[in-house]
Amino acid sequence: MRLLIVDDSNMIRTRISRVVQSGGIKGVVLAGLARNGAEALRIARAVRPDVVTMDLTMPEMDGIECITALLKFDPRISILVVSALSDKSTAIQALKLGARGFVAKPFTDEELQIALLDVADGR
Repeated sequence: MRLLIVDDSNMIRTRISRVVQSGGIKGVVLAGLARNGAEALRIARAVRPDVVTMDLTMPEMDGIECITALLKFDPRISILVVSALSDKSTAIQALKLGARGFVAKPFTDEELQIALLDVADGR
């Protein structure tokens, strides 16, 4: 399973990739890292990810726009929203658009692993 990590925070991208690459999630391979939605779409076209972790608040193209575009490109992509938003309505909007799960920042490694496995199993 190929994972694309989308977040404007280098710290969060690094943290998620560390959890994945430490073998915490069996069968998941890091396919790419993106700083915003526009970059995520370019990378997704090249690597065809199975699962995407998606921040919602980013420059250039936010997570809501990117979720819509990614699912138009490939409706089988499983999207896990990873966001610090205290505004739950934006997270609910993301789920209505087709995201399959949500993890609030800050998160523990275990919370991330469980959420990624749930989203991946739902494929």
